[in-house]
Amino acid sequence: MKPILPILFLALILFSPAESHEFSGEISAEARVFVNDAVQPGQKDRSSSLKFEGEYNHKFEGGSVVNVVPFFRQDSADSRRTHFDLREMNFVWVEDAFELRMGVGKVFWGVAEFQHLVDVINQTDLVENLDFEDKLGQPMVNLSLARDWGTVDLFLLPYFRERTFPGEGGRLRFGQVVDTANPVFESGARQWRQDWAVRYSHFVGDWDFGLYHFMGTNRDPSFLRGTDAEGKPTILPFYETINQTGLDVSLVQGSWLWKLEGLHRAGQGDKDYVAWTGGFEYTFFGIFDSGLDLGVLGEWLYDDRGSFALTPFENDVGTGLRLAFNDVQSTEFLLGWVQDVASPARLVFIEFSRRFGEHFKLNIETRLFLSQPKNDFLFSVRDDDLIQLEIEYHF
Repeated sequence: MKPILPILFLALILFSPAESHEFSGEISAEARVFVNDAVQPGQKDRSSSLKFEGEYNHKFEGGSVVNVVPFFRQDSADSRRTHFDLREMNFVWVEDAFELRMGVGKVFWGVAEFQHLVDVINQTDLVENLDFEDKLGQPMVNLSLARDWGTVDLFLLPYFRERTFPGEGGRLRFGQVVDTANPVFESGARQWRQDWAVRYSHFVGDWDFGLYHFMGTNRDPSFLRGTDAEGKPTILPFYETINQTGLDVSLVQGSWLWKLEGLHRAGQGDKDYVAWTGGFEYTFFGIFDSGLDLGVLGEWLYDDRGSFALTPFENDVGTGLRLAFNDVQSTEFLLGWVQDVASPARLVFIEFSRRFGEHFKLNIETRLFLSQPKNDFLFSVRDDDLIQLEIEYHF
């Protein structure tokens, strides 16, 4: 990122009258223990890391806002997981008729639990976690027009962020390390191709929906075989230019939450394809005459590329239980199970979180990769069952 951008944002903050400003954030310590010995040379069975993520908000007298979110992680096992990123650094110009965001931002679309198919704007920060929830900041200009008949968002994305991948010492990776130093682009403009997207969203009664079209460099790379300077085989990420249309819909009916995400993508591979994730969440409120809420989840994850899909979820069923204690400590528990329909492969994850006092939070996460056959997308991480413990300090 060119240094002129941070300088301009700093000048904007320092020399403009402020109605209010606030700085907050978190510092966390994380420990990972992998239950099984590493399969690949160089991988570590244990790791520890420190993470910092801050947020500065500067609100101007006219209502506009500057938002800056720096992120940094230092990891003991994987040099690629040690990284810095600006998750956000944008100026938000707020008017009655429109809202304009300029800079580096994060945009999330999606309603499903087990995967977010339609979330296409930001690149995945894969060294953070395998769940695709963590995203890199995306340079953008976003014009949002809210009307009685719905909201239209226009996006210009002038620079592409490449996906991060674990390095030689990292777990949860392919058998070979992805060569991030030599990415391949379909577009001659490489990272500087001008991508764009348009999205319409609205709600009607209990229905909430969004429809978008994206044209630009695919955030989900394909992979090519290559060799390094020593002639050793490597994997090269290949970023193709795609057209993608996506839809997300949710419907609330009493204790039922119905949800659907779907997409049609052209430009990745020889043939167009469709994929969807759809299902429900039913919540039992106040079980056992207590303050506990129990949610039961079920989703179908489908990709019509079948065995050629660049995802582990080409035809899978996801089920889960979500327990919310509704206490002052915000205690939550989630158990998830994703079962391949055509093979014994399954992914099990357990997540637990609880606040302690005003500043501390405990997160525990377990991931198990069970019965992965050799032709399964997750076969390379078949022995990467892990237990992850994180303690956060919020200020």
